[in-house]
Amino acid sequence: MLIHPEEILETIHMIKAENFDIRTVTMGINLRDCCHSDIDVLNKNIYNKITGYAKELVRTTEEVQNLYGIPITNKRIAVTPIAIVAESCDTEDYVSIAKTLDRAAEDVGIDFIGGFSALVHKGATPGDLKLINSIPQALANTKKVCSSINVATTKAGINMDAVAMMGHIVKKTAEATKDDDGIGCAKLVIFANAPEDNPFMAGAFHGVGEPDCVINVGVSGPGVVNSTVRELKDPDLGEISEAIKKTAFKITRMGEM
Repeated sequence: MLIHPEEILETIHMIKAENFDIRTVTMGINLRDCCHSDIDVLNKNIYNKITGYAKELVRTTEEVQNLYGIPITNKRIAVTPIAIVAESCDTEDYVSIAKTLDRAAEDVGIDFIGGFSALVHKGATPGDLKLINSIPQALANTKKVCSSINVATTKAGINMDAVAMMGHIVKKTAEATKDDDGIGCAKLVIFANAPEDNPFMAGAFHGVGEPDCVINVGVSGPGVVNSTVRELKDPDLGEISEAIKKTAFKITRMGEM
């Protein structure tokens, strides 16, 4: 791909004057091969899988940041929904799994880890219910773990039992983290129409249709778009649309680099 000098200067301007950055690099990791009926073995498998894949994530992103001169704000991990991974585990709750995720995140140096999640839009399995009931203490006893529950889809409708349950869970999570400004609720997402795979915190999880490990890059360009629109002179809606499309292309290309 041919890159002209004026495009390089334009990118430098976006970074220095318009708050452009790579918002996050998120590694998605499949944990389905970690399943085990023994909770201790399961936790060991999860820890080893995450730290094995992500041990160089922070160092590599920092090298890319220094090479291209583009800020990379966050380094994150998303894992297979834990309700799926832990379904066969003989345990009353999944708090210890959340602690394992937190320890792995701390040891590899990332900012957040998502995937303490369940998909219950049509109904809940015993594993789903264990995970949901574990959320308040899981978020109260971890720093980097994020949780999400999908309670509805356009096709399946709304699981009202799950909605009612999550209302109580939000309240319990706020109570459990009240000494930390209720931070647990900031790390909990209740979805309708959750995508099959989602790398965005706090609702991140690694989808079942994804490979064993994948890298997702999220770019942040609102400041760039805002600056572009403000520079237009009495534009009509078509001109605004065209300017936004061109700017979005440039932002996306930077993420691809």
